[in-house]
Amino acid sequence: MAIFVGKTLWSTLGVIPRCIAPQPYVWSRALSTTGPTGINPVLQNYIHGKHSTPECVNSAQDFQVTNPATGEVLCNAHSSGVADVNHAIKSATDAFQHWSQLSGMERAVHLRKAASIIEKRQEEIAILEVADNGKPIYEARLDVQTAVDCLNYYAGLAPTVTGEHVQLPGGSFGFTRREPLGVVAGIGAWNFPFQIAAWKAAPALACGNTMVYKPSHFTPMTSPLLAEIFTEAGLPDGCFNVVQGHGETGALLTTHDDIAKVTFTGSVPTGVKIMRSSADTVKHMTLELGGKSPLIIFDDCHMTNAVSAAMMANFLSQGQVCSNGTRVFVHESILEAFLAELLPRVEGLVIGDPMCEATRVGSMVNEDHLQSVLQYVNSAVNEGASLLCGGEKVTLADPVFGRGSFMSPCVLGRCHDDMTAVREEIFGPVMCVLPFKTEDEVISRANDSPFGLAAGVFTNDLTRAHRAASRLQAGTVWINNYNIYASELPFGGYKLSGLGRENGRATLDYYTQLKSVYVEMNNVQSTL
Repeated sequence: MAIFVGKTLWSTLGVIPRCIAPQPYVWSRALSTTGPTGINPVLQNYIHGKHSTPECVNSAQDFQVTNPATGEVLCNAHSSGVADVNHAIKSATDAFQHWSQLSGMERAVHLRKAASIIEKRQEEIAILEVADNGKPIYEARLDVQTAVDCLNYYAGLAPTVTGEHVQLPGGSFGFTRREPLGVVAGIGAWNFPFQIAAWKAAPALACGNTMVYKPSHFTPMTSPLLAEIFTEAGLPDGCFNVVQGHGETGALLTTHDDIAKVTFTGSVPTGVKIMRSSADTVKHMTLELGGKSPLIIFDDCHMTNAVSAAMMANFLSQGQVCSNGTRVFVHESILEAFLAELLPRVEGLVIGDPMCEATRVGSMVNEDHLQSVLQYVNSAVNEGASLLCGGEKVTLADPVFGRGSFMSPCVLGRCHDDMTAVREEIFGPVMCVLPFKTEDEVISRANDSPFGLAAGVFTNDLTRAHRAASRLQAGTVWINNYNIYASELPFGGYKLSGLGRENGRATLDYYTQLKSVYVEMNNVQSTL
C-alpha cells in the first residue's frame, strides 16, 4: 500500500526529522495545518555540532518549504543573516585547525563511518528527500546510495593525497605538498539535494578542508541530516555546517574573506554572479552549471537500448537533471522506427504518488517551474514543432495531490536547431527529436551550443563511437548509455557548463593547493 506524503507519512514512520525544530505539538498536525492561523515547525541550521534556528533579520527573506506533490507546508524558515554566516564560518575555521592536521587515514575512518550510517538510514533519508523534492521513492533511494558510494570512494583516496619527490643537481632535492585550502562554501541545487551535498562534502573533507553548506531554499531538509550524521561519525564540530536561506545568504558566503573556495551547482546566471562576487578575494572555484546536451543515435544502434537511454536522458527526475540529453538526434533512416518504439513507452510511464513503488514520474519541484516548462512546450509548438505526446499539466484523481505540480512527459517532433526549446535549457521532461543525415553534420550541430556538459552516442561501430567522443565538446560523453554517474569518473562541463570537476581522482586537485619545497644540500653559491 502506498504511503501518502501528508498527514499519515511521519506517523507511519514513527520518526520526526531532526532538521526541524522540536515543537510542543503533534508533528502530524504541524504538517497538515497550513491555514493562516496554523503553526508549522521552523527549519534549522546546523552549526558546530548542533541545530539552531536562523536569526530572523529580514522577514522579507522568510520562506516556506512545501511538499511539491501535495502543496502541503512542511515547515517555515528564516534566511540566515550575517550573524549566522559568521558563526558558521568561525566554527568551520576553528575545526579546520584540527581536521587539516589529521592524516588522510584518520580522516578516512570518519568518512567511512558516515557512509555506513547513511546506508543504515537510507530509507529514512530517501523518504524525507521525496517530501522535500517530489521525486519517486525509488530514485531517492538511488540518490542516497550514490552519496554512500561517494563517501566511501573519497575515504579510499584520502590517504593518497600526497606530493612528489624531485631529485635536483648536487644532491639537493625538492618535494611538493598537497595542502587543503581552508573553509569551503558549498551551494547546492534542488534537483539532487542529498546527493549534491555529499558530492561536495566528500572530496572537500577527504582533503582536509571544512565546509559551510547552503542547500537550495526549495529543498533544504536533508542537508542538516547529513551534517548530523557527520557529527555522529566523529568528525569534529564545525567540519560541516549548514546555513539555510535564499540567494542573499549564499552571497554572504561567496563574499566572505575567510572562505577559500566556492563550489556551486545551479544555473549559469547564478554561477556568473558567484564568479563576480568572489573575484575581489580571488577564491578557488568549482561551478557545475547548466546543459543542453545532445544524444546522437546512429542508424546501426541497438534500437531498444537507444530508446531506453533516450528516456533516461530526458525523464529521470521529471527531466530536472542538468546533464540530460534533451536534443535527441536520430538518423533519418531510423527516425520512424525510433518513434514507434519510444512513444508507447513514454505514454506508459506511471505518473503519481512519489511514495508509490510503481511511480516513475513524480512532481516537478514547484508550480512556478512547472509553468515555465509548459511555456517552453507551447513555444515549440508555436515555432512549428509537433506535440507527439505529453506536455500537459496532470491532475491526479486522489485529492491529496490536488495541489501537486505534475506534468506528462513530452516528446516534440519536427524540431529544428533554431527553436527556443532546442537552444535553451528547459529543465523539465521535454525531449526534442531532430533528424540528421551524416556524422559530420550531426557533430557540428551537436557542438553548436553555448553549453558543453554532456553528450551521448549510440552506435555499434566502435571506431565511429570513439571518433565522435573525441569531437564532441562536452565534459562527459556516454557511449551506448546515458546518465550513468560513477564516483570514480570526473563530472563537469565545457564552455558555459562550468569550471572544475566533481567525482573522480581529478577532483582532489580542486580541493588542494600545491606547495613546492626546495632543500639545499650544499653551500650557497652567491653571485653577489
